[in-house]
Amino acid sequence: MISKYYLLRAKLSVVISSVVLLLSSFQLLAQTDKPNIVFIAVDDLNDWIGPLRGHPNVSTPNIDRLAAKSILFSNAHCQAPLCGPSRASIMTGLRPSTTGIYGMVGDDEIVIDNSPTSDIVFLPEYFKNNGYHTMGIGKLFHSHAPKNMFDESGGRAKGFGPKPENRFVWEGDAGPSYGRTSTDWGAFPESDHLMPDYKSTQWAIERLGKDYDQPFFLAVGFLRPHVPWYVPEKWLNSFDPDLLTLPPYKLDDLDDVPPIALEINDLPMMPTTKWAVESGEYKNIVQAYLACVKFVDDQVGQILDAIESSRYSDNTIIVLWSDHGYRLGEKGSFAKHCLWEEATKVPLIIYSPKHQSRVVDDAVELLSLYPTLVDLAELPKNESNEGLSLIPLMDGRSLDGHRYAITTFGKNNHAVRSKDFRYIVYEDGSEELYDHRIDPNEWVNEIENENYKYVLEELRQQIPTVNANWHKNSSYDFQPYFKDQKKRFPSN
Repeated sequence: MISKYYLLRAKLSVVISSVVLLLSSFQLLAQTDKPNIVFIAVDDLNDWIGPLRGHPNVSTPNIDRLAAKSILFSNAHCQAPLCGPSRASIMTGLRPSTTGIYGMVGDDEIVIDNSPTSDIVFLPEYFKNNGYHTMGIGKLFHSHAPKNMFDESGGRAKGFGPKPENRFVWEGDAGPSYGRTSTDWGAFPESDHLMPDYKSTQWAIERLGKDYDQPFFLAVGFLRPHVPWYVPEKWLNSFDPDLLTLPPYKLDDLDDVPPIALEINDLPMMPTTKWAVESGEYKNIVQAYLACVKFVDDQVGQILDAIESSRYSDNTIIVLWSDHGYRLGEKGSFAKHCLWEEATKVPLIIYSPKHQSRVVDDAVELLSLYPTLVDLAELPKNESNEGLSLIPLMDGRSLDGHRYAITTFGKNNHAVRSKDFRYIVYEDGSEELYDHRIDPNEWVNEIENENYKYVLEELRQQIPTVNANWHKNSSYDFQPYFKDQKKRFPSN
């Protein structure tokens, strides 16, 4: 005969098991109720997209439809006008002036030794540590990603895609010390299927068709429109070069900038605007860049279609960003590598199912991506993040008076962008000031204009007070000024 004690214990055991099962179910429900994240990076994409209208001939219908239902940040800027340090800043949530990562750095070499930044958790890693299934393909960090960053990694194709046998080589004044430029343009290869970005798109679409018992973080890094501007001929045929508008270019544009600005703009490996005009190639270059952007827009569209037709359509946040801008002849060169508008301004679009679409004109930073995504996912804050969450702006509120974006290029070289102005200060104290209300091309340096005295006082106060020496793993060997700066400011 079973005693009452054992019967009671058995009933209690069943109750406890039921409670544990119920709590586990609630925990799983809470976990899977978290929003999924689709994180789309586009390499070297400037403001030549439909919502920003940086060029009158742009054709980006898919990015346009994403922006139409999203928060479009019309005045977003990178933390560095170069792939490596820009992406390191986004993924660490720290400024280049804090880490000393001013140049290129290997994915596995982003180790921050300087206190208090020794315990860095990268953005995808933070989501992984907080219950997300992480997946990534393509160029996300400088190459792809540090080892074991993602639960699933599609890696990255070597280089920037297939190359034709005969390629253009810019001779210019580069000489043997600076090697060859990758800047070239033309119809190649024959099919989209041969482009690495197409393969990244299909990999991402396949993942969006699977079932997950966790929320997911899916990152896709597209290579185009990074040079060389090779793309299948059908995309080039979308634009008649003879009907294209060329970017605004002023031959004496740089006559009023300080000598150090000219040093930083010394890019012997890159074609000059003067050469492009005289050779008659300018319109062909613009055609090729626009074609590469249109090709990438098509890849973005395929991913958007896959999200919309998936079971995740109602609970997925979509972010589209570029690591920096790109000059298509403005300021005399075809390059990023400077602290002027065309190199720092980037597309930044955030779709959140819980937010109404709007355009935000305040100056914002890519540094804000990390804390913003953490907030949108309702995860614990990462206290090491130096950026500010953009949630207040997404809600239609102000950002506690913070109205500036700071870009850094080498130690002690900073640009501060507000809604209406750009201020630049270089390591030798030289300055530039531009009024975007009347001078969107930044052709007139107003630094000596007394009418801007109070504006200058305000913008000077935004310059970072911490300026770390060059990080031991950060290198920049193909521009004369930075080769010299590294010697003057070695790693700590």
